[in-house]
Amino acid sequence: MNTNIKKGDTVEIISGATEDKGKRGEVIKVHPDDSRLVVQGVNLHTKHQRQVQSKGRTINPGKLKLETPIHLSNVMLVCPKCNKATRIGLSRGVGKSLRVCKKCESIIDE
Repeated sequence: MNTNIKKGDTVEIISGATEDKGKRGEVIKVHPDDSRLVVQGVNLHTKHQRQVQSKGRTINPGKLKLETPIHLSNVMLVCPKCNKATRIGLSRGVGKSLRVCKKCESIIDE
């Protein structure tokens, strides 16, 4: 599936868990095959890590907070110019296509 959201973009959560709805964060990783992406500070799950020794190093036990992937349909891109969650249009120029904000019609890719 073609995704219009890239790593480093700021997105807003529009649906899903009630504690995450309305939050904004930066995209850390995009999984285009699964239509999912990982957003910094959103959809946190706790992993219980036990103490492990590997190659002479010790990994300390404890609870780790990890960001887990969220579906692409649950987020909207935030336009860097108008600072609003918006849909994305494509403008086909010479050589490549550019992403365009549907609200203020500014080019997102610089």
